[in-house]
Amino acid sequence: MKLTALLLGTVFLFSAGCASADSQKKNLIEQDNPYVLMELFGAAFQSIKSDYVEETTDRELVESAINGMLSSLDPHSGFMNQSDFEDLENQTRGEFGGLGMEVSSENGLVRVTSPIDDTPAFRAGIEAGDYITHIDGESIMGLSLTEAVKKMRGEPGTKVTLTISRKDKEPFDVKMTRDVIQVQPVKFEAKDNIGYIRIISFSDHTTEKLQEAIEKLNQEIGQDKIIGYVLDVRNNPGGLLTEAVGVADTFLSEGEIVSTRSRNPEEAMHFTAKKGDLAQQKPIVVLINEGSASASEIVAGALKDHHRALIVGLKSFGKGSVQTLRPIPGFGGIKMTTARYYTPSGLSIQAKGIEPDVVIPRAKIEELPVIKGFGEGDLPKAIAAEEGKKAKDVKKKKKKEDESSKKGIQSDEKDDSKKVDYQLERAMDILRGIAIYQKQ
Repeated sequence: MKLTALLLGTVFLFSAGCASADSQKKNLIEQDNPYVLMELFGAAFQSIKSDYVEETTDRELVESAINGMLSSLDPHSGFMNQSDFEDLENQTRGEFGGLGMEVSSENGLVRVTSPIDDTPAFRAGIEAGDYITHIDGESIMGLSLTEAVKKMRGEPGTKVTLTISRKDKEPFDVKMTRDVIQVQPVKFEAKDNIGYIRIISFSDHTTEKLQEAIEKLNQEIGQDKIIGYVLDVRNNPGGLLTEAVGVADTFLSEGEIVSTRSRNPEEAMHFTAKKGDLAQQKPIVVLINEGSASASEIVAGALKDHHRALIVGLKSFGKGSVQTLRPIPGFGGIKMTTARYYTPSGLSIQAKGIEPDVVIPRAKIEELPVIKGFGEGDLPKAIAAEEGKKAKDVKKKKKKEDESSKKGIQSDEKDDSKKVDYQLERAMDILRGIAIYQKQ
């Protein structure tokens, strides 16, 4: 009897101890204790290692777990192995391999933020807002953004087929040949007395190239003759914050350019302009569209808030978050969202974008056909055009000229170089109007 009582007492104490331990563990789980939650990770890891249908490596599992943890936070955070990390560093230097487009993850698909000028994606007609659903016929649903990007990359000269889903269109395939992407961050052109500057990316040396472009345009057009500048950042996906600040500072003499605010108030940063406006206060029109993101929006927002430029085009993309690259030696690195951007007036760009002062939709300028048979010479009993010639002879001559002109028009229509950029034409018209108003 004593022995039985002793055993029962021991069992009771053991059960009470287990119940107490379970209660403590439950409390720690409810408190999100990281050390206890790591047991969950360990249990899942061990189950995959022992029972998953195919063998996996420890590194693959850990890297995927870290990437999943980061990518679940927002579309712009993620883990990169050593190769991917080096590719991203090359991209910020303005040279990398691939198709030439900035992409993000959205609803399990890859969304094109913007194609980059003079790249396979740009030449193939890929547009900002397109969704990539398949790569070489295989669905990318369920793949991480990093995995999808890897499938699109490859040796220069090799081909890849993307299935594109575009608003108001049936899905269609686009075949492209991979190439080494060498991005020239700034292009410029003198358009009569207007300096046209296109910023393609905010990579290393963008500010330096912009300032060189302004100096060369002043020399080509004449510093006294140039009436202003059109700054084109359409389809520019952004890049380095320092370069965005440098570009805005080129046109500003004072005041805040942008501020960043993180979770900790003491880590807020403010970037201000230095004295000296390289454009000498001449009017500026900034062209934006839905492919203008991040650094492009910083520039447009700063120039708009300081009333230094008129913003025209379409509302920008709305990427107002700051990503920080943190290398992990030997493994790669992580890209993590650490702050938000704010324009000088204190407005957040995130998920809102920059509203243009003047909305200019995409459009195409077409030459309307000339109405035939509607001139003086076509009227019955028309007086002869000149002495010694009958109206009938004039009509024959006119018919030959019309046929010749028609042939010329057909030839022009096949020449893509003669296409008119409607948004740019309207931007230059606005700039001319501002220049005339300021002169008066």
